[in-house]
Amino acid sequence: MSEKKKHRSGFVNIIGNPNVGKSTLMNALVGEKLSIVTSKAQTTRHRIMGIVNGEDYQIVYSDTPGILKPNYRLQKNMMDFVDAAIGDADVILYVTDTVEKGDKNAEYIEKLQKVACPVILVVNKIDISTQDKVMELMQYWKEQLPQAKIFPTSALERFNLDNIFDAIVESLPEAPAWYDKDVFTDRNLRFFASEIIREKIFLNYSQEIPYCCEVSVEEFKEGHERYEISAVIYVMRDSQKGILIGKGGKSLKKVGTEARIDMEDFFQKKIYLNLFVKVDPDWRENKKELKRFGYEF
Repeated sequence: MSEKKKHRSGFVNIIGNPNVGKSTLMNALVGEKLSIVTSKAQTTRHRIMGIVNGEDYQIVYSDTPGILKPNYRLQKNMMDFVDAAIGDADVILYVTDTVEKGDKNAEYIEKLQKVACPVILVVNKIDISTQDKVMELMQYWKEQLPQAKIFPTSALERFNLDNIFDAIVESLPEAPAWYDKDVFTDRNLRFFASEIIREKIFLNYSQEIPYCCEVSVEEFKEGHERYEISAVIYVMRDSQKGILIGKGGKSLKKVGTEARIDMEDFFQKKIYLNLFVKVDPDWRENKKELKRFGYEF
């Protein structure tokens, strides 16, 4: 009679610099679109957990903001999320790519050299590189983090994800499940509604607009046939409000339409969405406001 496998469970925290594909990787590993994915840096502001369950394992993925040098309180709090993710991980998934310089934000590599938990390093975006370049990077990272398991991948093309997944499960500690086995995230519906709206802002506006916006879902009514959602987009200046709304409200309507379509796909419900824009000049520095938006511990 074969021996029953022991259950493995733990927190796999994904860290790395902006734009290396952390959110794309997590979404691919989880099988659900939980994190904003755009070509702009700093799209992920929160720690977002995605949970994958099997008969003898539970993986709790945590996507974190891209590492940066903070310029204001919001960014400092984002980096607090990253530091917390390094401190409480059972496994660290460090994501780099074939484009960035290896010594970018080198202080975090030094932190990884000292951690006690397993480190899995992913060299992403090999689909836009050459074999020689990838081999060179693999050797570089082997020297930087000799304790790490290193995998070349393309999260976008879903290349090598099975091997990464197997390495994650093998690295988890033996432990019971942290969450019920039918749960796939620790976030509520309001959170995902606000993130979908924020993604559409990143996709539709350029320059500073996306970085000066925050979305607050003020009302979320769950009906049997549809969800009724009212959300406020906060900006820092009147001029930004004008740009966001656009001539005759055209730009804001486009954001609302795109967000509604994505929400209907995500929630599998009809969506009635109301969007408003308000000016709050100090929201990125105001402790009370940042706490309301979920950025303060």
